[in-house]
Amino acid sequence: MTKEKYWITVVSKDHIKRGVGGGFIQANHGKPGALKKLHANDWVIIYSPKVTYEGDEKLQAFTAIGQVSDEKLYQHKMSENFMPYRRNITYYPCKNVPIAPLIGSLDFITDKKSWGYRFRFGFFEIDKHDFNLLSEKMLIENYAAIKQYSNQTIQ
Repeated sequence: MTKEKYWITVVSKDHIKRGVGGGFIQANHGKPGALKKLHANDWVIIYSPKVTYEGDEKLQAFTAIGQVSDEKLYQHKMSENFMPYRRNITYYPCKNVPIAPLIGSLDFITDKKSWGYRFRFGFFEIDKHDFNLLSEKMLIENYAAIKQYSNQTIQ
């Protein structure tokens, strides 16, 4: 069994609502590259800079958290010309957590004045310290209980 990793991906709130509802994640406009890095048991935290993909209303919050369910990378036909890649994710009940109060505490943000730059490419790995900080603030259920449950059920 490989050691779990922790990731952040950037997705607008309206788009991640669909992902949470369907138990999947798409990243980087449906391209497979980022999703190929994920493995079963890895954790993914969603950062939503905006409320809607096409709108201008800022959100700047972490909005979803889940664990990769399996090793399957697959395509899903959304329209005649768009078949994005997806991964199955088990999402957990959480609350939106604004990034502003956390900027000084997150190690992955090295330039605290230009903190948004880190999110520019839409997908990156974080360390366990940052994951623990975010998950403790986001998760409605206790992380330890989820961890114990997921170790028993996800292979």
